Amino acid sequence: FCCSCHPIAVCSLQHLHYMVLLYISKTATMGNTSSQPKNKTGKKVVSQKIENAKKTNILSLTEHKLEEIPDEVFHLTSLRTLDISKNKLQRLGNIGRLTELKTLNCDDNSLHSGAIAPISKLAKLQSLSLGKNRLEDPANQSFPTLPSKIKTLKIHHNSFSSIPKQIVDPKLRLLEKLDLASNNLASIPAGISNLVALTELILDNNAIVSIPNELGQVKKLKALSLRNNYIQVKSTSFTDANPQPIPASVFEDTLLIDLNLHGNPMTNTQLNTFEGFDAFLERRKKKKTTALTGGALVSMSVCGLE
Repeated sequence: FCCSCHPIAVCSLQHLHYMVLLYISKTATMGNTSSQPKNKTGKKVVSQKIENAKKTNILSLTEHKLEEIPDEVFHLTSLRTLDISKNKLQRLGNIGRLTELKTLNCDDNSLHSGAIAPISKLAKLQSLSLGKNRLEDPANQSFPTLPSKIKTLKIHHNSFSSIPKQIVDPKLRLLEKLDLASNNLASIPAGISNLVALTELILDNNAIVSIPNELGQVKKLKALSLRNNYIQVKSTSFTDANPQPIPASVFEDTLLIDLNLHGNPMTNTQLNTFEGFDAFLERRKKKKTTALTGGALVSMSVCGLE
């Protein structure tokens, strides 16, 4: 029996060959479709999130490649939480209309100080994050007045060489956590004493060489992180001409129990010669005892120094 001699058999084989090719083609196409990520940043997705936010008062538009905030967002006047981080925003538009906002995350955009001016209108704002933007010195840009109810303020990874006076405004009596890591700060202003509720201050990766006496007036301070700065001790014979780079008042007059000096050009031995350091160690020892009996655990390594 020879298939080539029978037209019907030839047609059947040709049909079968066609069906096999069609199946392979469909399978390959389906495979490619399933391997490609679904578009989760399109206009439909944004519109759906905005619609849901009308019920939840929470809106996250992070990583949506936004160059501006959609106008529909500004109609969500009951919104309490807004996350617009990791976009391409250069301005905040009419965000001042969202007067019920309590939490705002603007990290990782292209905002300059003038562009964040509308934040001043957010009277109920308690948590503000502006890390990884283009905020610069007050001399170059107009930094806005901050809402007085702010409790958490994160402005890490910007380009400040000095701390704007608006950040140490006496009106910020509720500010508890301040993160200014990874800027170009060389000093801390005396106005830091205005932040009477401050419990945590993060100043990692700057160019700070000493701490002002006024920080000792921040009585509630519990955590101070100064990793990778330039605090050093030339001589442990401290005088007016050679002051102790971390004043005794910071150790004695605050609630400090967590101090991180890792990456500074000084040693643990030098730190132990600081006036007031014994009071700090005693307070940490008591905290450790509390931790062992069920309280909050505190790292007992000696400030990250060798």
